[in-house]
Amino acid sequence: MANLSFNGLLVAALAAALPAQLPPLPVKPPEQVRAEAQARRANERLQALQREADRLASEEKSLLGELRKLEIERQLKTEELNRINADAAKVGADLVATTNRMTLLLQAELASRRRVQSRLAEMYKLGEARYVRLLLSTSDLRRVGEATRTVSALSKIDRDQIEEHQKRLAELGSTRVTLEERAKTLESLRAQAQTARAALDRATKARAELVDDIDRQRDLNAQLTGELQAAEQRLQTELRALKAGAPGSSPADAAALPLKPFRGDLDWPVAGTVRGRFGRGGRPKGIEIGTADAAAALAIHEGVVAFAGAFSGFGNLVIVDHGAQTFSLYGDLLDIAVARGARVERGQPLGSVGALPTGSAGLYFELRVDGEAVDPLQWFKKR
Repeated sequence: MANLSFNGLLVAALAAALPAQLPPLPVKPPEQVRAEAQARRANERLQALQREADRLASEEKSLLGELRKLEIERQLKTEELNRINADAAKVGADLVATTNRMTLLLQAELASRRRVQSRLAEMYKLGEARYVRLLLSTSDLRRVGEATRTVSALSKIDRDQIEEHQKRLAELGSTRVTLEERAKTLESLRAQAQTARAALDRATKARAELVDDIDRQRDLNAQLTGELQAAEQRLQTELRALKAGAPGSSPADAAALPLKPFRGDLDWPVAGTVRGRFGRGGRPKGIEIGTADAAAALAIHEGVVAFAGAFSGFGNLVIVDHGAQTFSLYGDLLDIAVARGARVERGQPLGSVGALPTGSAGLYFELRVDGEAVDPLQWFKKR
């Protein structure tokens, strides 16, 4: 019992020491909540842009390595083609020289054949004994031996010349066939080398274009990062002023995040299916998104309502100005939940979805950047 009394007294003493009610937690003003949310979103997007910059740098490095390899392969193929062309030129020259030699040899053989034919004609005139009668026609018997040797020598010369001509013609013919086959092979190799070099030229050009595209993307990424950093600095200045108790800015003048850095990261205005594509149909500057009847149409990004009301061809229309000549348009609304001049936040309902011209429930949406209509699908998050 004594122990229980002591515990009871301890609890009573502690209860008496504690205040009857804890002080309420300080409530942040709406402007501070908005600014902190935007600052977090800006920081998250800056990190995403930095990751994109790192990815582009890595991809560019890889492409530059591939480009260097392709350039080396192009040089090798060019050298190979030059060598093939030189070989082909030499083979062509050898083929011409061989053909000329064959022509000269044929002319010489023809002249030799004519001489032989002339002698054969003279021999034919002597009748059947030919060489014998030629020998017997020698008046001086002492010169018979000399005449015999002369006739024999002439006969051998004729045979040797004909055989030599035929042999040289056969060799030149074989050489010519070999050269012609070599020329065909070189022509095939040249065609293959030209095709390979053309393919390398195309691949090199494609890689170079990719590198140029990455450079443009990196420049744009750096520009967007700069814009976002400037907006974040303005937000931080606004936050410091709010925390110090300075008068807050009006909703229309409050620091806002630019829309361009959020390309590819914008939320869809409604959940649904794209039924009308950008650049097509009766309203080619926007898209039509089929969705549930009376679904809420949400702002894709913070901004100021520039128009809210009925508009011919667009039904009930809301236009949100995001600054820097950037606007989002929400048409075919059943009703409108915002007024002109009001500041809206990302994801804030602007109204409910009505009926598209086709009769089905849906939202007509446009996005204009620098005053020009762009394809919203390139700006929304992938899904």
